[in-house]
Amino acid sequence: MEKTAYKKPKKKIRVFDVVNYLIFIIIGLIVMIPIWKVLVGSFSAVGVYQFKLWPTQPTVDGYLTIFTTKKLLRPFINSVVTTVIGMLLGLVMSTLGGYVLCQEDMPGRNLFSYFLLFTMIFSGGMIPEYLVMKQLGLVNSMWILVVKHGMNVYNLVLMRNFFEGIPGSLYEAARIDGCSPMGIFFKIVLPLSKAALASIGLMYAVTVWNDYSTVQIYITDRDQVNFQYILRVMVMDGDTPTTAYKVSQDTLYYAGIVCAILPFMLLYPFLQNYFVKGVNVGAVKE
Repeated sequence: MEKTAYKKPKKKIRVFDVVNYLIFIIIGLIVMIPIWKVLVGSFSAVGVYQFKLWPTQPTVDGYLTIFTTKKLLRPFINSVVTTVIGMLLGLVMSTLGGYVLCQEDMPGRNLFSYFLLFTMIFSGGMIPEYLVMKQLGLVNSMWILVVKHGMNVYNLVLMRNFFEGIPGSLYEAARIDGCSPMGIFFKIVLPLSKAALASIGLMYAVTVWNDYSTVQIYITDRDQVNFQYILRVMVMDGDTPTTAYKVSQDTLYYAGIVCAILPFMLLYPFLQNYFVKGVNVGAVKE
C-alpha cells in the first residue's frame, strides 16, 4: 500500500492577525521616528530641526569629539565602570539575600523580611541619607552610584520568590548527596536562575547607567560625574566643552544621546530571551 504524504493543514489568515500586525508596525514606525532623527542628526555636520532621512554633510566629528575630549570621555568611562560594578554588586546582594531568606529553617526569617519590606515603604529622607554618605566618604566620589544602588529590596524580593519556586525535591536530593548550602546555591540554584539573573541584572544596569540625580546632589567634582549628568548639562544648560573639532551643538547633543542609548540597544538582543522569561519572575508560584 502506498503511503500518503501527510499535509499540514493550512493556517487560516484571520482579520484580527492582519490588523494586529499592522497596528504594531505603525507603532514601531512611530517609535523609530525620533530615534532615526537623533541618529541622522548625530552624523550631520549642520544641525537641522526638520526631520531628515539622511544626514546633511555627513561627518563623524560628533563621536570623535566625545571619545577624544577628556571632559566627555572621562564621564563616559565612569558610567561604564560604575554600571558594571554596580550591576555585579546588586546581583551578588540580591541573590545571596534572596537565597538566605528562602530558607524555611532560618531563625528570624520573617522578621528580616518585614524589616526589608519596611524600607520599601518608608525612607529616612534626603538629609539623613546625605549624612550617611558623607560619613562613608562617598560625597564627591563616583562610587556612590555603586553603593547606593548595590542593594534593591524589590529585586531581592523577586529573587527570593524565584528561588522559592524551585522544586524542594532538588534541594533535598542535593542535601542527601552531601552538598553544602553554598554548594546548592552555586551548583543548583544559580544555573536554574539564568532568566532571573538576566532580567534583574538588566534592571540594575539601567538604574545605575541612567542615574544623574544622585550625581547632581552628591558630586561637584567634574572628574567624578557620569555621562548622563554631562549630557543633561549640555542639553539643558547649553554647556558644551571646547573641542578640537568644529562641530555644531546639535550634532554633539545627538551624538551624546546615541552613545547613551547604544550600549543597551546592543546588549538587549542577547538578553531578550532571558529577559522575556524573567519578566514574570516571582509572579507565579506553584
